[in-house]
Amino acid sequence: MSGFWFDGPETTKENVTAMAGHSPLALDETIGQRLKRLRLERGLSQRELAAPGVSYAYISRIEAGTRQPSVKALRRLAAKLGVTAEYLETGSHLAPGGERELKLIDLELTVRLGDGTDARGELEQLLADALAAGDREAALRARVALAMIARQQGDSRRMVELLEDAVEGEPFAPIERAELYLQLAHAYSASGRSELAVALLERCLDRVRAQGAAPSLEARYATVLSCTLSDSGELARAEEIVKETLERAGGNDDAYARVRLYWSLARTAYADNEPALALANARRAIALLEATEDTLNLARAHLLAASIMITGNAPDEATKHLDAAERLLGAAPSFTDAAMLHVKRAQVAALRGDGALAVDLAHEALARIGPELPQERGAAFFALAEGLARQGRHEEADDAFRQSVELLEQGRQWRDATQAARAWARMLRAAGREEQALDVLDRAAELGLRMSPGEIRSER
Repeated sequence: MSGFWFDGPETTKENVTAMAGHSPLALDETIGQRLKRLRLERGLSQRELAAPGVSYAYISRIEAGTRQPSVKALRRLAAKLGVTAEYLETGSHLAPGGERELKLIDLELTVRLGDGTDARGELEQLLADALAAGDREAALRARVALAMIARQQGDSRRMVELLEDAVEGEPFAPIERAELYLQLAHAYSASGRSELAVALLERCLDRVRAQGAAPSLEARYATVLSCTLSDSGELARAEEIVKETLERAGGNDDAYARVRLYWSLARTAYADNEPALALANARRAIALLEATEDTLNLARAHLLAASIMITGNAPDEATKHLDAAERLLGAAPSFTDAAMLHVKRAQVAALRGDGALAVDLAHEALARIGPELPQERGAAFFALAEGLARQGRHEEADDAFRQSVELLEQGRQWRDATQAARAWARMLRAAGREEQALDVLDRAAELGLRMSPGEIRSER
């Protein structure tokens, strides 16, 4: 994104038009009207404007709208009027490629500010125009912006399609196009193809290290790779990658690089049931982020800290982190961030024994989370089940627990699935359904066998 969008006046449709080098009046005119206006502004008669091959009678017919000027005539008239042929023909001082670039920047900014739904139609049209014009760079950027909209809407399948189309036929350039590859890795993970995400991220990280890229970029790839491995249950590899990157960073004072690494260590420790270590690293990340004012990542660090507090049965501390996260996310949080904020608040409500609030918040979260995010839906159903159980609505809680365990298992969240199954069994026992509770406990034991060694040791 070009910096001038933030340094200049407020970005409005009128300002974009002005920056494009034309006025709304110029765009609304016909060629004949524009020719006449420019001629009169310069105090020229039709005879004075005439040139070899462009008679005053020819000019008269153009102004009357009964004749379309030839390319040659446009060039000669434009030269005498002191404008470009493009402006005389279209009302814009920019060539079509420049117009496309300016419009694309405007739409990219719109998407980054969270207004992607309104921009989707224009981006799809711009993509079609870029493809027709053979403008590969504009087509790639349009696809990336459309993929960001798909991500905001939780449509990981569409996101994968767009980003795979974007990289097809392009040179492998993980340094120059880091956002593209990181988004594609996220799309693979969100669509249940973590192995593709890992392979892509490993390839990017190898190239970045081989070419001696900035430590902050290496840290970004290492962090995402570590989190992807952690979510897939490969905790040892996840921790190894982060530690190796920390060692390579050495005394590097890039705050963002170290934030990402502490964040990844916190996630790995949390997945490995080491809440004290996870919280220590999360706090380090938060402290550094507060210094760098990266509000989005700071908000996500607070969400992670809240998760740790919920696991430790500390609802008041969790609420403090959730309040901070909500404040930092602002009025237009991303699709996933907003959904997870609701899930965490529902979990806190359940911990406090407020079943009605937990149920309401869990339903709000489920309304936001699509089937492409089984882990998030599983967490939401877990919170819903706990809330229903608190209200004594055992039949509904039974169904919610079942869906939670199935979704968490689908997302390979073995520890969370085990915990949900155990909570399910406790609810069934409280309802006097001992035989069914024993069956669920057997399932919890089977899920527990899939946990990593570190998780098993913690459970014991």
